[in-house]
Amino acid sequence: MWGRASALQSVMGRVSSRHQRPARSTRAGDSGRRLSGAIAVVAGATRGAGRGIARALGEAGATVYCTGRSVKGRPSPYKRPETIEETAAMIGDAGGRAIPVRVDHTVEAEVKALFRRIDRTHRRLDVLVNSIAGEDPMMGQWGHFWQVDVTNADAVLRQALTSHIITAKHAAPLMIRNGRGLIVEVTESDLLGAGGNPLSQTVKAALKMLALNMAAELKTHGVVAVAITPGFLRSESMLQHFGVTEANWRDAGTTDRNFLESESPLYVGRGVAALAGDPHVIEHTGQLLSSWELAVRYGFTDYDGRRPNWGRLAIDWSVLPPDMVQLFRTGIDLQLAWLSAIASRTRRFRRKLPTA
Repeated sequence: MWGRASALQSVMGRVSSRHQRPARSTRAGDSGRRLSGAIAVVAGATRGAGRGIARALGEAGATVYCTGRSVKGRPSPYKRPETIEETAAMIGDAGGRAIPVRVDHTVEAEVKALFRRIDRTHRRLDVLVNSIAGEDPMMGQWGHFWQVDVTNADAVLRQALTSHIITAKHAAPLMIRNGRGLIVEVTESDLLGAGGNPLSQTVKAALKMLALNMAAELKTHGVVAVAITPGFLRSESMLQHFGVTEANWRDAGTTDRNFLESESPLYVGRGVAALAGDPHVIEHTGQLLSSWELAVRYGFTDYDGRRPNWGRLAIDWSVLPPDMVQLFRTGIDLQLAWLSAIASRTRRFRRKLPTA
């Protein structure tokens, strides 16, 4: 079933926008230069959560490889103006170090070449963030499953899911060899599902399970895998949808009061940076985390000193039609029953396993 923030955003639609550069970040509550010397790859660093995470890792001292398909003069099929060079420039302007590399993460040869380059240059990889195709327009449709257009179904799954698997596949051996590392899958919602149609629902739910399954295989090697979700994200496309910029985003609260609890992409980025700098991050492995929970745990804020908490928001449901609110009720009730049954079966199975 759909997550809370993702459903509200999906209803409003995913539309194109002109790039609006966020205000320069402050240092309030961030991780300082705790990641100095670390090597990070943010796959999908062009815009949205990926851009915010790349900026936060650079802010914390990591050398950040910003990868994606959109480069100057050669945009991705999204036809949006943001580029990985812009992201790298933002990190550099803030005193960090970033290296933009054009990579199509659906092409395994390109991904393999990226990590060979990193291995030759640095002999280490500390952080991989998979934020590829989080706002792919092909996943933007909303409606019942019996109405979904499956024309681009194969392309959606390869771009938004298979790409994550390919990238993690080639990053993991570098981390395993060095006995440390963090893999982060960026998804939607802190609940079981997300999205607005069977394709996006499949992708977002699968990314949560991908992190869980990778964590089981990687734990004995000292490598951590988690999934993370932002709250109501002020991505470039969402700002344009509301007709605002990062400078005056609060004006959109007159249209949707929920937007007043929104967060900049840097906020979830600081959550990832906090995890990467936590010597006890293994305690989180396999888990589905949120920007707002991590902010409380680690004490960081958004660039403006706010600490948005989507999980505590008393959501204004009036922005959705009544039949959709009822769909949420039905879906959540079914999800609770499903989770309860799965938990019970899992405990029974655990008891069958021999003791270590």
